[in-house]
Amino acid sequence: MPETADQIFVKLSHWLVAHLPAGIQPIFAVVLSVFSIIVVFASLFAITTILERKGLGRFQNRYGPNRVGPYGLLQPLADGLKSLTKEDIVPRSADKVVHLLAPLVLVIAAFLGYAVLPIGRNMVAINLDAGVLYFFAVGSMVELSIFMAGWSSRNKYSLLGAMRAIAQMISYEVPLILSAIAVIMTVGSLSTVAIVEQQAGYTAIWPHWFVFTPWGFAGFVLFMIAGTAESNRSPFDLPEGESEIIAGYYIEYSGFKFALFFLGEYIGMFAISGLAITLFLGGWSAPFPFFSWIPSYLWFFAKLFALIAMFIWVRSTLPRLRMDQLMNFAWKFMLPMGLLNLLNVAVWHFLPPGLSRWLVCSILVVVPYILLGRGLVQSKKLEERVYRFAD
Repeated sequence: MPETADQIFVKLSHWLVAHLPAGIQPIFAVVLSVFSIIVVFASLFAITTILERKGLGRFQNRYGPNRVGPYGLLQPLADGLKSLTKEDIVPRSADKVVHLLAPLVLVIAAFLGYAVLPIGRNMVAINLDAGVLYFFAVGSMVELSIFMAGWSSRNKYSLLGAMRAIAQMISYEVPLILSAIAVIMTVGSLSTVAIVEQQAGYTAIWPHWFVFTPWGFAGFVLFMIAGTAESNRSPFDLPEGESEIIAGYYIEYSGFKFALFFLGEYIGMFAISGLAITLFLGGWSAPFPFFSWIPSYLWFFAKLFALIAMFIWVRSTLPRLRMDQLMNFAWKFMLPMGLLNLLNVAVWHFLPPGLSRWLVCSILVVVPYILLGRGLVQSKKLEERVYRFAD
């Protein structure tokens, strides 16, 4: 019975494909996978928006959405209808074709990453040998879409916002990839399925997740910080800093095009979280062996909701950084820690198992963290502010 519940969607997919002519079975299988991904994660987007607004209301001691439907639960539907019916305003001097394509490219890039994410046992759209490489390759289209949006709007503030967003995303893409390389070095494969299978075992009741190693924990923290910046989430939401650069690169977007940017950011956040689950949190595997009877896809989405809750918590807690703080943190802390973590993985691999390996690798995480953190604080050169014309 547990095996049937775990593989019910796989068997249903095979049953549907088997009833079609042999010539169109591969095409239908691809269409069915794409349709399933779009429906599931678009629905998750609607659920997350209402949970986030409700959660932020609790954090900030106010009511969240509470007017549309029971307890405000139909608010995502109202927002969707509003975005569909609002007027689409395009600047007269804008490049209308590129202006239209920019949000579409962003959404397509965000959805393409799900093709290699194993959502459950035997539940991956495409099992590529270079799945992690594919994920980062299609993710680079996001920077292109942002530049398209800023440039096509023919607005200097939009272009400045796009340049700032691209600088941020490129800066944090480096530690993001470095933290993923640590896992690739350990597994010896770029396949997301192989990475999950490597973490599927247990020692007694303790799972073999990479996050439970010194280098894995450091890599997971670096990955999530960089992923937060890549997703333009607080406290790294400078591209949409209303008080600084007037809503950033999509200042000239309205109606459904603006909603597509909104959708693309959330879908990208889910994709980054899904890759973090795959690389560090065991993918669809259960945290303890006696929970293995629960379907694997439920474990994946349980971990995904936990990371989404973390994103909401961080957004409600931390203030937005300044641009110089953001860039300094990327190049003076995240990048050195990412490189040192690669050295840590090599040390972990060559040292024999035991307490000494844990001790040495833990020191290689803690000491650089302290030294780099102190260096970042001391470089601020805080001075007393003097107001020349105060009198």
